[in-house]
Amino acid sequence: MRVEVRHHCSDFDSYRAARVKSLFNAEKGCDWEKVAELPIEGKEWQIGLIVGPSGSGKTSIGSKIFNVPIYDLYSGWDSNKPIIDCIAPDGDFNTVTGMLSAVGLGDVPAWLRPFNVLSNGEKFRAGLARLACERPEHAVVDEFTSVIDRQIAKVGAAAFSKTWRRGKGKIVLLSCHYDIIEWLQPDWVYDTAEARFYERDCLRQRPKLELQIYKVRGSVFPRLFKQHYYLDLPLPVAAEYFVGFIGNEPVCHLAVAPLFTAGAYRSTRLVVMPEWQGIGVGTKFLAAVCEYHLKGNGRCGKKLPVFFHTSHPQLCGALRHSKKWVQTGASLYGSNKARSASSMARSMQKRGITDRCSTGFGGHFRAVQAFKYVGEYDNQDIRK
Repeated sequence: MRVEVRHHCSDFDSYRAARVKSLFNAEKGCDWEKVAELPIEGKEWQIGLIVGPSGSGKTSIGSKIFNVPIYDLYSGWDSNKPIIDCIAPDGDFNTVTGMLSAVGLGDVPAWLRPFNVLSNGEKFRAGLARLACERPEHAVVDEFTSVIDRQIAKVGAAAFSKTWRRGKGKIVLLSCHYDIIEWLQPDWVYDTAEARFYERDCLRQRPKLELQIYKVRGSVFPRLFKQHYYLDLPLPVAAEYFVGFIGNEPVCHLAVAPLFTAGAYRSTRLVVMPEWQGIGVGTKFLAAVCEYHLKGNGRCGKKLPVFFHTSHPQLCGALRHSKKWVQTGASLYGSNKARSASSMARSMQKRGITDRCSTGFGGHFRAVQAFKYVGEYDNQDIRK
């Protein structure tokens, strides 16, 4: 495919315009031309990337590949509705939440906010989720990852690539940042700075991430992770706490408490930092910590399975399709809280505890699903 771009504007003859022409010999400032050779016709591909500095012709070239308007991730949002209502409003709920999680916007409270109050990173991922739900046959996205933190950009590019390749459609992304190339792993790249075209087999592999897991104090959760946890619950009794680091950055958290009356442990408070969501860090971290306990390294050295409860639809789907987990139950809502409190009060009286019991479990309307870890995880690097 040969893409020819010719732009022309008025040739101004003001004093300053004439002076600029005389000083810099810029007689043709009204004309701009660009020719790009893109050998993509007749080839099977899904993701293309046009990269280069500002003013090098990315938008002009991209807009001519499919002859479709540039897709704007940031326009068309209703400021009076949460984003969960704005994305595919007539579509399937699970599909929408699945796309939000798949592109890395798994922070559930963010789903309940209007687009205009989200952070730049959240807006970017929400736009990608909407695009993935709409799934046009051809799309061109300008300024891809240009306005967000570079760490979010790289992980977000990897998450979007993984999501887009699950379906059909061709997309061309335009960006001025080269650091996303190896994370995005596009089928082809055109560099406007060098007028150079190269395909996926010329790219370096996506960087490997090393997750180091440490046992930490319980005070780490409220200080670093609580704001990203969508439930407001007290810390579990007698729990041990684990944090996963990539480099020097804490990226995920999990607490594990003994449940010896059921011959098991119970894991809870799973949190993955927003900038690391969408590339599978959370599920691998959860499995590693559960394997650690299954091998007898947890409290009291007992070799017991680990239970995990969640209402997050995409996490439920991931665990349900994993050979390392078995689903043990599901409930559309919590049990009777008053009955739970009464049972706890009777147990306290039998043990001679006279304090009044003012709490109980249940009483919520979350569709909670229960899973038990039974698989084997190869990599253990948990440091006390």
